[in-house]
Amino acid sequence: MSDYPIVPTGENVSRQVLSDHPDLMVVAFRFAAKGAEGMLHHHPHVQSTYVESGRFRFTLGAETREVGPGDSFVVPSEMEHGCVCLEPGTLIDGFTPRRDDFL
Repeated sequence: MSDYPIVPTGENVSRQVLSDHPDLMVVAFRFAAKGAEGMLHHHPHVQSTYVESGRFRFTLGAETREVGPGDSFVVPSEMEHGCVCLEPGTLIDGFTPRRDDFL
């Protein structure tokens, strides 16, 4: 279990840093209810997302896709992205470099 705190990021959404290094960070985003949102945003970090559980509708730039357990994808630097939870679950995100704003 991570020693990092669980931080609320929105209604029925939380994040917890699982591990970090200046070059890489792994973060769990937990969505507790259908309809919970990861609001549209962008950042300079390259992000990889792995769907541990649940179902989500992701917006990645101009594309929309539905993902479920075992799916993964990469979000390029500065691409606008966000999601809506279709079934409660957890996303595991990797960021390079580390998201210092999460510490």
